[in-house]
Amino acid sequence: MENQSSSTGTQSIERTILVLKKVAARNTAGITLAEVARETGLKSPTAHRILGCLIEQGLLMQRGPKREYFLGMLAYELGLAANCHFNLRELCGPVLNRLARATGDTVFLTTRSGTDSVVIERAEGSYPVKALTQMVGERRPLGSTAGGLALLAAMPQAERDDVMRRNRHRLNRYGKLSEAVLDHMVERACQLGYALNDGDILPEVTGLGVVVPTLLGSHYAAISIVALNHRLRGDRREEVVQMMNAEAAKLSQTLADAGAAFA
Repeated sequence: MENQSSSTGTQSIERTILVLKKVAARNTAGITLAEVARETGLKSPTAHRILGCLIEQGLLMQRGPKREYFLGMLAYELGLAANCHFNLRELCGPVLNRLARATGDTVFLTTRSGTDSVVIERAEGSYPVKALTQMVGERRPLGSTAGGLALLAAMPQAERDDVMRRNRHRLNRYGKLSEAVLDHMVERACQLGYALNDGDILPEVTGLGVVVPTLLGSHYAAISIVALNHRLRGDRREEVVQMMNAEAAKLSQTLADAGAAFA
């Protein structure tokens, strides 16, 4: 039986968007044709045809020894064009900068995009050794970063289980992360009231994450701080979490006043 997408003529569009998301999720190192086909469930000829069309239109480019795929110039230009309607970075900048100054460490703003988290902005503190574990614009499966873990733990159980099931094949790309490790981190986050990556993914790095409060019943943004392990221990960890929660509340009000979509 023909599914609803194909019957309404949107299947090709949905497949193309899926391919774009997969490339975006791997845009730092690139992604091969074989990996695109495997992760999307598309047959290699279909994936190759879509990738080729996206390259022709400038949304993707191909380079590197394995001819990996990356986002292209048109994707960048479209992002710039959309920016005037999504001034999230400007609204959130003061919050991130205050936290970076107060803690000396690296602060991230993360939003949810389907089963992924996306880094929207980053602020670096004054401590000389920085944990720059994520790039702005980088996509990762929810739970593989402190901000994404906070968003994952805040979900209703059924939704969280579905996201974790859909992402399980992607987890082993990120340090020591596995299904068992993620289960443990989510359970701990639910108990603590904030996300904690205590060297669970990268042994030398600790991350803390809190969601930005919302009146909509679901959370779309999170603030996280990542640092070397010794900087987020004991009493200091609790102090930093308190600062993060206070700034998250301020950010929530800022977004609400600005009429932002997820405040």
